[in-house]
Amino acid sequence: MRERGSAATLRQRIGGLADSADLVRVAELLTRAAVSPPTEGRPLYAGLRALDVPEEPVARLWHAATLLREYRGDGHNALLVAHGIGGTEAHVLTALSIGTPAEKFSRTHHLPKAQLAAVVDGLRSRGLVDATGGFTDAGRTIRQRIEDLTDELAAPPYDVLSADELDELIAKLTPIAAALSRR
Repeated sequence: MRERGSAATLRQRIGGLADSADLVRVAELLTRAAVSPPTEGRPLYAGLRALDVPEEPVARLWHAATLLREYRGDGHNALLVAHGIGGTEAHVLTALSIGTPAEKFSRTHHLPKAQLAAVVDGLRSRGLVDATGGFTDAGRTIRQRIEDLTDELAAPPYDVLSADELDELIAKLTPIAAALSRR
């Protein structure tokens, strides 16, 4: 059900590209990358890897993209935990990184003011947030370190693709990504 609905929505959003030979090739390359790394230490990725890979190209593309998203996300979550940053703290740091006050950020605006204030105070006591609620240099540094390491940990799936295949993937995925960002 989830696969069918997601594939139908993707097909609708990308229009005629859904039936193109380029989409079939993108799905093939992305799937090869997505199923290549080991599952150890990646619980969400491992759970999705246990599912069958769909045959239909649009569903296959969606599935591969989902695998890669969770592979990256598992690495990111591990790094946050290793740096002592909890879920709400991570959302506050993300809000600050995009210049949005935590109380207005979509993932934290619903929290009781006292709870959100306590999270910000905790980040402040660790030297990550300043008195005005913005990043300190240390806060910016740790966030950037986590993002850089997340990118490094997310790279191994693509090692199975040659340089030419990776260039081809990017070139053929670009119009699909553009179609998705238009709406």
